[in-house]
Amino acid sequence: MAPPPPPNPAPPPLRILMLHGFTQSPPLFHAKTRALSKSLARPFPTLHLRYVPAPHRLAAADMPGHGAAALDVPGAEAPEAYGWWRRKDHVMKDGQGKEAGTGVVYEGIERGLQSVADCIREEGPFDGVVGFSQGAAAAAMVASLLEGRTRTEAFAEAEARGGMPYPASFLGGVDGFVQAPLKFAVCYSGFRAPGKLYEAFYEPRIRTKVLNVLGQVDVVVDEVRGMQLVSVCEGGEGMVVVHPGGHFVPSQKPWLDAVVGFVKQRMEGEGKKEDKEEERVEDMDVPF
Repeated sequence: MAPPPPPNPAPPPLRILMLHGFTQSPPLFHAKTRALSKSLARPFPTLHLRYVPAPHRLAAADMPGHGAAALDVPGAEAPEAYGWWRRKDHVMKDGQGKEAGTGVVYEGIERGLQSVADCIREEGPFDGVVGFSQGAAAAAMVASLLEGRTRTEAFAEAEARGGMPYPASFLGGVDGFVQAPLKFAVCYSGFRAPGKLYEAFYEPRIRTKVLNVLGQVDVVVDEVRGMQLVSVCEGGEGMVVVHPGGHFVPSQKPWLDAVVGFVKQRMEGEGKKEDKEEERVEDMDVPF
């Protein structure tokens, strides 16, 4: 009598950083990703989603659709809303300190990224990162920063031209960094930080596998901005999912299955030969 087949090995634990959008908070993002959490928990029963709070509490005047007059209402409280940075237009300077026109500056970005690095240092390592909108932009940055010495060298070269320095909060620990490279990133309605100040995040292109989920009628992060992030991710053109809605995390089954399929492929692909051809999202067993 043949012996019974060995039991299927237990799936590995899955630990993901969750980065909320601008004007959101961890509890709100948790509510908006409840369907995603349930879908991921089926193939990954040992699932840990760490909802990281952004450090910058926003005033009413910082929020779209709210004017400064809202702050003058007697007894009004500041909204429970946070951001990873505040976008400002600033006079830019070159490497010699001379004015080089006006550009976008993300005020407080160092502190925003440090919040993620502190979480990794205290609770990591993590397998991947999921972000929405500004949190998706931050998620791509985090994936980039964890890619090792090639990235620190790129930051050093860019800094000599006036670019942002490599965040010190991501140094130390595994091979000189707060943790080893992530296995994946999922960016809902993500975008690329504009200008030369932040080019080292994207040049060379992000090697970590990134799934970009874009809304077909998203008027907050439109297709042009979304595809700018896609273009700086290696193999990015084959890792795009477009849902028919706007600026939100889709909770319908086809779009959940696409993300779960991508995560499973990245987790199961660990340990295989590096020269194995990567599976494209459109080739996965997902209903779209």
